[in-house]
Amino acid sequence: MLSMDINLLATIGAVFLAAGVVKGVSGMGLPTLSMALLGLVLPPATAAALMVLPSLATNLAQCLGPHWRPLARRLWPLWLGLVLATLGSPLPDLAASGPAARVALGAVLVAYGLWGLARPTLPDLRSHAAWLGGLAGLLSGMLTAATGVFVMPLVPYLQSLRLAREELMQALGLSFAIATVALAVRLGPPGMSSESVNAAGHAVALAAAFLGLWIGTTLRRRLSVRVFQRALHGVFVGLGILMVGRAL
Repeated sequence: MLSMDINLLATIGAVFLAAGVVKGVSGMGLPTLSMALLGLVLPPATAAALMVLPSLATNLAQCLGPHWRPLARRLWPLWLGLVLATLGSPLPDLAASGPAARVALGAVLVAYGLWGLARPTLPDLRSHAAWLGGLAGLLSGMLTAATGVFVMPLVPYLQSLRLAREELMQALGLSFAIATVALAVRLGPPGMSSESVNAAGHAVALAAAFLGLWIGTTLRRRLSVRVFQRALHGVFVGLGILMVGRAL
């Protein structure tokens, strides 16, 4: 059983407070930042187990809105591919791959950070949404199973659909919630049980995430979200490089 001493609980609280602030400001980033930071001090499978409840709870709140029916009609191939690939990915999963999981997670963080810094102009993919959505879902699902992070290529694909801001926020919430549930099923009871994370760790993570979400939502009215996101993507690049360097 992983011992959750006071220092580790404080670390978990600080990580999810920061991740909640990020989600409150930008509408996304809680799983990515929490995996990036916890992956430096905990095995990736343990970090993912801690991330599941805060991610699911905050994304369910983000799912609320009037657009879920049209979004479901457009995004079901993405979601189907995401679930199938997360559950059935042939890649080594978080619990089995050891240092390879840290390298994979670090590489995904660097790729996502560089993409966010570059902010490339994405083509309009609405006319090819069905088959490209399925492909994006499959690729995202395989990376989810291997790293616990489900932003690539899911987020660029959703942005390429030219959704209105409120639609995009709800689409992100729905997609992240589905990815989180699929990852929890992939991890299974051993990955979620007290053998890897005890109740205190889950409780601290959940409470800190919602406190951070409230703080971030308040700060959003005062901050430039674009500047904040660029700084955050720079942090992802640095953390990813550090994680790969430590794993190697």
